[in-house]
Amino acid sequence: MNVARKSIVVIGSISTDMVACTVRIPATGETVIGTSFSTTPGGKGANQAVAAARLAYPTQMIGMVGDDAYGQPLLDALDSAGVGIEPMEISPGSSGLAHIFLAESGLNSIVIVQGANARVDRAHIDRHAALIRSAGIVLCQLEIPLDTILHAIDLCARAGVPVMLDPAPAAPLPDALFSKLAWFTPNETEAALYFSEGLAPDAAARKLLDRGVKGVVLKRGAEGAYVAVAGGKAEWVPAFQVEVVDTVGAGDCFNGAFAVALLQGQDPWSAAHFASAAAAISVTRRGAQASMPNRLEVDRFLTHRGSARP
Repeated sequence: MNVARKSIVVIGSISTDMVACTVRIPATGETVIGTSFSTTPGGKGANQAVAAARLAYPTQMIGMVGDDAYGQPLLDALDSAGVGIEPMEISPGSSGLAHIFLAESGLNSIVIVQGANARVDRAHIDRHAALIRSAGIVLCQLEIPLDTILHAIDLCARAGVPVMLDPAPAAPLPDALFSKLAWFTPNETEAALYFSEGLAPDAAARKLLDRGVKGVVLKRGAEGAYVAVAGGKAEWVPAFQVEVVDTVGAGDCFNGAFAVALLQGQDPWSAAHFASAAAAISVTRRGAQASMPNRLEVDRFLTHRGSARP
């Protein structure tokens, strides 16, 4: 069966990012003077959905906002980016919020208040089971309740739908989960929770594959991404060198673009090269969803910087 135009379905969080720009991120107990402040739509799930939709790929999002002042603008932002919002629901109470400190270097630290994201439950997933079963791939993260994510992944496993799990924020996961994943995509900090810290990427990837994951992408920022598949090859995909302005949402941009490229028939390493280009563009701009490039921008970037995988 041709799955090329089956939708990407994102199950995850949506929030308003409250971004305070500073010279540097404050240490514990320290007060620093901020240089600017802004509010933008975010949340790892919504970021990944916007990243995929901006690349002109059919994308739907399953999640929840509150009935507060932030909820409708969050839905409007998804809709304007081309994300299907029919599976989104509104519940009484607050929407999700993320408080972000952004340093001049582009580094950031984030505190998340779940709000409505904490109310995405098994029943919500079941109401949209038909959509999930029809997906080409399902993208999940860990900013909604773990029980809900496990339930969604079980549904996907029974239906034969591949799942890409971004373990952020990192949390202990049951051993039985890993064999149900098509892709596991931690960054360097998150990956350390699942094996001994300090392992080289090749050894870390092997440990994850030994746990049953079919494919691993170890995202290492400016170093690039280490991509490995069960029973197959493993290879570094170098990052593009760009002037970094803001790294918020870069990993989400990578995941959304990686999913698009995979569904369009690219092999995992070419898909990671495409995703690296999208992420490289995103870090040259401020904001999470606001930084996600469209397909024309990524294609032009690759034409200028090299369309073939290094």
